[in-house]
Amino acid sequence: MDDFAQANVGWDLIMGQYYAGFVPFILSMLFPLFVFLSVIFFTSKMADRSEFVAILASGVSLRRILRPYWVGGVFLAVVLYIGNYQFLPRAIEKKNRFELKYIKSPMSSYTGGSLYMRVDSFSYCGMRYYDTATKTGSNFFLETIRNHTVTYNLRSDNIVWDTAKKKWKLTGVVERKILPLKENVSYTVEMYRSFNFTPGDLQKDEYMKSRLTTPELNRMVRLERLRGSESVKELEMEGAKRLATPVSVIILTLIGAILACRKIRGGSGAHLAIGIILCAIFILTDRFSTIFSTKGNLDPYIAAWIPNVLFAFITLRLYSKAPK
Repeated sequence: MDDFAQANVGWDLIMGQYYAGFVPFILSMLFPLFVFLSVIFFTSKMADRSEFVAILASGVSLRRILRPYWVGGVFLAVVLYIGNYQFLPRAIEKKNRFELKYIKSPMSSYTGGSLYMRVDSFSYCGMRYYDTATKTGSNFFLETIRNHTVTYNLRSDNIVWDTAKKKWKLTGVVERKILPLKENVSYTVEMYRSFNFTPGDLQKDEYMKSRLTTPELNRMVRLERLRGSESVKELEMEGAKRLATPVSVIILTLIGAILACRKIRGGSGAHLAIGIILCAIFILTDRFSTIFSTKGNLDPYIAAWIPNVLFAFITLRLYSKAPK
């Protein structure tokens, strides 16, 4: 509230822009846990009234009892997957635009260091400095290497993005074409070139992976792999979680149903306490696997599925011990 008051923004902007993106963001992040606790709550209420005892005594199996939970879990998982695929990134983008404009201090336009990336299978480029505000860089270079030998070299004093032509403008360009027995050197005052990166790709953005739709995220992963970027694991982790998280909704739904269908001393309170403990274990497992992936050598797709695999075994264990 202090940030809103200091920014002097109206209630319509706060609700229409910030919370319109913030609420879907929080819901998607906590969606599996909300489903898990809600399933435990209403299932334990049924168990307290001995409804499951009557259902099982009538000859209905536990597998048949769990069928509505399967249907509900799959439905909610599909809803979450569709939201993560297309709608949630747009909501996060709206929230981030509001934060950058009214709440957070403006990001520095200076990247703070050199840029170096792979352009294609044979070429590498980089620049000494880059200004995201003016879309201008200095000391740009481009090299093509074939069979461990440099065959082309380009040096430019400055590089600027031309918004009209959608190309990079190079000034003070020196080109060297290296042949087996000689070199061809040429100097050009100004030229325009197209590369597979834009100013948006050069700007450091901590929210980028969250605001990209799944097709855009997959395209960014392919580009960052080609460029040899250090941030590619974070992008891969985001893509893997967009599929793994909906599956966790199904698993947690079944765990909540199997756990709470048995009537125990303590009733709903005991069931909710056990559920909160399992939620904490799930979150810790997810955080540890994420850190081991982004900061270590663990494959992002394996890391994203570790909590699901662990809790799938817990589900099977609880099902084997549940009254049939």
